Amino acid sequence: MLRLSVLDQSIAAVGRPEGQAILDTIAMAEQCERLGYKRFWVSEHHSHPTIVGTAPEILLAAIAMKTERIRIGSAGVMLPHYAPLKVAEQFRVLEALAPGRIDLGLGRAPGSDGRTSLALNPLAAERPNQFPADVADLSAWVSGAPLPEGHPFAAVRARPAGDTSPEIWMLGSSLYGAQVGAHFGLPYAFAWFFTEGQGGPEAIQIYRERYQPSERFPEPCPAICVWALAAETEEEAQYHFTSRARWQIFRDRGRYTPLESAETAMNASYSESEAARMEQLRQSAMVGTPEKVAEQIRALAGRLNLNEVAVVTWAHDEQVRQRSYALLAKEFGMTADSA
Repeated sequence: MLRLSVLDQSIAAVGRPEGQAILDTIAMAEQCERLGYKRFWVSEHHSHPTIVGTAPEILLAAIAMKTERIRIGSAGVMLPHYAPLKVAEQFRVLEALAPGRIDLGLGRAPGSDGRTSLALNPLAAERPNQFPADVADLSAWVSGAPLPEGHPFAAVRARPAGDTSPEIWMLGSSLYGAQVGAHFGLPYAFAWFFTEGQGGPEAIQIYRERYQPSERFPEPCPAICVWALAAETEEEAQYHFTSRARWQIFRDRGRYTPLESAETAMNASYSESEAARMEQLRQSAMVGTPEKVAEQIRALAGRLNLNEVAVVTWAHDEQVRQRSYALLAKEFGMTADSA
C-alpha cells in the first residue's frame, strides 16, 4: 500500500514574520499526525530568503513534544557542515525524547551558497570528500555499534544510549546519494521536486541495482519527495499555485524571495518567455483537485515501484496548505491510526 509522508520547509511568506514559518511547521506536524501521514520531515537551509528552517535538530525537539505517533526527522542534516559525533549526539537526544520515531536524513549538499557554507564550517570544502567515511562513523555512533578496530575514536560513545536508535536515510538529487545509500544499506529518498524529476528514475534504478543489504534494511527502501497542491477545485488549486510558479521564475534567474501571495502573482505582468515558463510549470506540476493529484502521485509511484512518497507543499495562505494535506489524506483513505 502506498504511504504518504510530508516534507515541511518552513517557507517565509511576504507580510508575515519569518518566525511564524517555524510555528506553522510545528502546527503542521500536529495536523499531519492527526491525518495519518507516516513521517514528517523538516529541511535544513542557511541564509536563504525563502526557506528559513536552519536548525532541524531544534525544530524536531519541539515537534517531538507536540506529537506522539508520527515519525519525525530531518530532510536533511547537511553533514559536511558538522562533526559526525555531534550529529549523533543530537539525534540520540531526540531518540530519547521520541523513542522509535526519529529519522535522521542526511545530505551532502551545502543547503546554502559557498560563502555561507564557509561561515558554517571553514573546512567545509574538504568535508564532502570524506562524506562516506563520515556516514560510516555517524551510523555507528547513532546505533551504538562499535567503530572499526584501530579507529582513532573507537572508545568514544554518543549518548544518551538507549534501546532504540534513529532510522538513517540517505537523501539526494543526484546519483551520488543513491550510490552511498546503496553501499551502506540505507533507505534512500530522491528529491524529485528539486530536479523536477530529472535524474530520478536513474537514481532509483542505481540504488536498487547496487544495494547491499544491512541488518536493519535487508531490502532496498526507495522513496521520492514530490511537490503537490490540492484544492476543492482545479481553479482554486491553480490560483494558489501561481505563487509557487512565480517564485520558480525568479529562481531561474538566481533570485530567491519570500513567497508572494497568489493575488500578487496573478496580477503581475509577465514577458512572453515568462508566461510560457509559467504554463510549462502548470502542465508539469501535481496541482488540482485531490482526485487528480492523487492519481498523479499513484501513477508516478507505480512507474517507479515505490511504497512511499513524501509531499512538500507551498502556499502563501497557511490554511490552503493545511487543507491540501487534509484533502490528500482523505483521498488516500488515511486515518490517525494509519500513521
